Amino acid sequence: MNKYTYDEISVGQKECFDIEITGEMLDAFKGITGDVNPLHTDEAYAISCGYDGRVAYGMLTASFMSTLAGVYMPGEKSLIKETHIKFAKPVFPGDVVSVEGEVTEKNDTFNMIVLKVTMRNDKGEKVLRGSMDIMVR
Repeated sequence: MNKYTYDEISVGQKECFDIEITGEMLDAFKGITGDVNPLHTDEAYAISCGYDGRVAYGMLTASFMSTLAGVYMPGEKSLIKETHIKFAKPVFPGDVVSVEGEVTEKNDTFNMIVLKVTMRNDKGEKVLRGSMDIMVR
């Protein structure tokens, strides 16, 4: 876990990690949230809708923004204040998603950073883009 202080962070700084999305993750997310939509839970149904298989929950994919902030940038000292998310393409079990954050702004008055977030699958396709306003405690 990183422990960047506000002063150690600079505009343009990046952090990145990869995560493989698994069927077990989808099952756990269903158990936590109660979202039983068959697009996420029923392989045959998802295929009948034109997908390659079960579609990962968008909010499961987006939840890795929390990992990005809480573990990587800034890490231990983070407090997410606001997020913006755009889902660009579906994610499927077996996909390895690269999660990247780049600092685009710093606000010295509030010790806040803006982190531009991009997630790509292992084919290099953008699956999510967004931003987070993060207070660095």
